[in-house]
Amino acid sequence: MRARQIEQHRGERVGWLRAAVLGANDGILSTASLVLGVAAAHANHHNVVVAGVAGLVAGAMSMAAGEYVSVHSQADTEQADLKLERAELKDDNQGEHRELAEIYVGRGLERALAKQVANQLMAHNALDAHARDELGISPALRARPIQAALASAASFVVGAAMPLAVTAMASGPALIPFVAGTSLLFLALLGGVAARAGGAVAAVGALRVTFWGALAMALTAGVGALFGTMSTGA
Repeated sequence: MRARQIEQHRGERVGWLRAAVLGANDGILSTASLVLGVAAAHANHHNVVVAGVAGLVAGAMSMAAGEYVSVHSQADTEQADLKLERAELKDDNQGEHRELAEIYVGRGLERALAKQVANQLMAHNALDAHARDELGISPALRARPIQAALASAASFVVGAAMPLAVTAMASGPALIPFVAGTSLLFLALLGGVAARAGGAVAAVGALRVTFWGALAMALTAGVGALFGTMSTGA
């Protein structure tokens, strides 16, 4: 007898995948842009590297804090909805049976079968049934603030380390084109992998991330060059 195959759906990855991709993408892009901006302002190599390291630390903490606050707000909302649902189940259990049955009728079940399904699911775990089918809260998609914060910070550090390592190795006139070129390559690889992991076309994801990355780096370098020229003129 063949063992039952357990399907792995991409939706189960959405929480950590979103945080990891966002963190790594921001790490590469913000650090590379910062380095290019400072380098374009004619700073020396030491100052460029220091700016990159400072950007890595500040960016990682910012990503962690922002992701934690954002996801915790979602978690608070989920907990408030679950608390309300517990009270409704206690005060009007039969009404909650009818409400759940109507949800299943709306999804295509015959009314008699919908009532039977609602009764059996609520007998097993009433709150879980309403959380999943009425509120749209499931274990796979439930908000996890700490997980999201750690994933964002760690992935930002990994992403930022790439252009920073290139910056440490390159110097002089080669620094700007070398950092820009390798960072765009890193972004393209990340965009392709993220798109692939999410079930989309890798080339489209790579192109999308590369375009916005190139635009951001060009603008930052332009601002750095402008202020560097103004400082030199003064």
